[in-house]
Amino acid sequence: MKLKEVAELLEAQFLNLEEEGRREIEAACAADLLSDVLALRGGPALTVTSNVAPQVVRVAEVMGIPAILYVRGKKPTEEKVISWATENGIVLLSTPIPTFEACGRLYLKGIRCSEGKYL
Repeated sequence: MKLKEVAELLEAQFLNLEEEGRREIEAACAADLLSDVLALRGGPALTVTSNVAPQVVRVAEVMGIPAILYVRGKKPTEEKVISWATENGIVLLSTPIPTFEACGRLYLKGIRCSEGKYL
């Protein structure tokens, strides 16, 4: 599924890199604990989170995660977080939808957990 389609499906807005809307994602993971994201293995996935800490972008960079979806209307408050994500090619999206519903919508469109395996 293309990130542009994800944005439409989840009523999300791009916070940066809207031109990357054609980028494909095949999996997703939902986590607010960064240790849970670090424990996932599998291909690049969309991370669904309500955690707006700068470390979320750092973990995405380390794990090769191409996009972060902030739920419940959350957005990073520090401009440097958005700049850092942009410099590292990480797309940031924000949706007013809660985590459970966002994951449900993605699941119905065929997006699954990043291989569903943990280290």
